[in-house]
Amino acid sequence: MPRPKVLITHSLFEPARKALDEKCDTEYWTAATHIPRAELLMRVADKDALICLLTEKVDEELLSKAPRLRIAATVSVGYDNLDISACTHHKVAATNTPGVLDDTTADTAWMIMMAAARRLSEAETWLRSGTWPGWDLDQLCGADIWGKTLGIVGFGRIGREMARRAKGFRMRTLYHDAARVGSEIESKLAAEFVSFDRILFESDFITLHVPLTAQTHHLFGTKTFAQMKPTAYVVNTSRGPVVDEAALLEAIKSGKIAGAALDVFEFEPKVSPELLALKNVVVTPHIGSASLETRTKMALVAADNVIALFEGRRPPTLINPEVLAGQTATSS
Repeated sequence: MPRPKVLITHSLFEPARKALDEKCDTEYWTAATHIPRAELLMRVADKDALICLLTEKVDEELLSKAPRLRIAATVSVGYDNLDISACTHHKVAATNTPGVLDDTTADTAWMIMMAAARRLSEAETWLRSGTWPGWDLDQLCGADIWGKTLGIVGFGRIGREMARRAKGFRMRTLYHDAARVGSEIESKLAAEFVSFDRILFESDFITLHVPLTAQTHHLFGTKTFAQMKPTAYVVNTSRGPVVDEAALLEAIKSGKIAGAALDVFEFEPKVSPELLALKNVVVTPHIGSASLETRTKMALVAADNVIALFEGRRPPTLINPEVLAGQTATSS
């Protein structure tokens, strides 16, 4: 049986490369920049599998130019870069990398939330400038986190890890999701299921952990910011377009909310210069899962998905299982 031909749009990490190279004929994009769209369309034309990043769109255009493609594996938990309907239509398995990045992403959300509350970016900038005059009583006073109310929007794996961490800070934890979790989980995590409005009205910190869908696009905008406490902060490590950045900018500048901590942006990699200029906004460049250990695990999950399909096994994190009905997972 011929070895499947796989296009990988990043060099990945050694353990993932080793697993793929042993089982497949691999072709890597190794340039410092992301693969250009035209190059991607050309290279994927004769491939049986594609391992890609969030920056590559797998849509009708790509799928129509890759008749041999049997699987598109994104190295991310979010998969808004994959057109699942189009993948299913073309009988292409779509996979992502959930589970392995929950703790790391929750750590990042917690880190930037604390940084925003305690004015860390502002303090560090002042100190590095060489103009800090020394300690004073009312200097750079921020907000406590311990004992406050944390509102979690999206109570999946990462949202639950946020609740677990909140217990250590003696926080009151509220959550909202499309479906309520069981009472055992609520009790274990000391989390209370409430309406979306109550999250807005009562939370001192609101952290977002939802996928990007038509329903969550601009979930936080002018109306929602108006309902929040003027002392509240919003934290986003999910997807940039979940927050209307123009509305966020206005809410912060007008004092409707106290500030924000953002790891993702609406028009990534572009970020509003006005937003960057605000002292009460902490920003990081989409590093939610960026530990060496976690990113390696993500690459391994993507590799395993591809290998599994061509060995006749179900890919472990298959998003559209209906494609397996009648599909032959062999390279042509």
